[in-house]
Amino acid sequence: MKRKAGARAATRRRVLRTFAWGAALLLSAVLALQLWYFAHVLWWSRFDPASTRFMRSELARLRESDPKRELRHRWVDYRQISPNLKRAVIASEDANFTDHDGVDWDAIERARERNRSRGRVVLGGSTITMQLAKNLFLSGERSYLRKGQELVIAYMIETVMTKRRILELYLNVAEWGVGVFGAEAGARHHYGVSAAQLDAGQAARMAAMLPRPRYYDAHPESAALARRAAIVARWMGAVDPP
Repeated sequence: MKRKAGARAATRRRVLRTFAWGAALLLSAVLALQLWYFAHVLWWSRFDPASTRFMRSELARLRESDPKRELRHRWVDYRQISPNLKRAVIASEDANFTDHDGVDWDAIERARERNRSRGRVVLGGSTITMQLAKNLFLSGERSYLRKGQELVIAYMIETVMTKRRILELYLNVAEWGVGVFGAEAGARHHYGVSAAQLDAGQAARMAAMLPRPRYYDAHPESAALARRAAIVARWMGAVDPP
């Protein structure tokens, strides 16, 4: 009997040791991943990314039907982007951009209540910083795990970057059509002008496209797009971009 009890105790100890080692390895992997993210955030606070996770995923998708397909993307300095577009994007995507620390919890709660009342996801509650985190590092899948990682990276970004740099990065990597990324490529694709030349109406319309850029690229005469652009145009005059 004593031998059996001793054997059971030894088995429990082995199981606990295995569990402890597994938990330690998992924690180490999670910490290593967070350090990898933070190192990239630090680098991109000073240097411009050549591409993002979201851009690479979209290019892979497009090349499934056209192996020679390339993205339309050209980086431009913050000063080469029209103030109209800066105001319009903040008005459309994140009215509290200059005030929050990366996450707008009030907006998330409003989105949660709206989605629950509709029975489906109609609002995301993501800030510009959170969208930048997703575009730089993550996939487009919807899950609590991915959302949690998005929040962590957003706080990293806000810790080491100025609001001006965050907005510069976002405007240069945001999607504005099928295979079209960044304000410069978006402005030339939709209006045949540079990002610096966008007027207020054009900027409002480009900002209004951001929730569904591929759809509105294929449906430029959408009544919903026109209505949203008109709302953005009314709001953007009150925005003071960084």
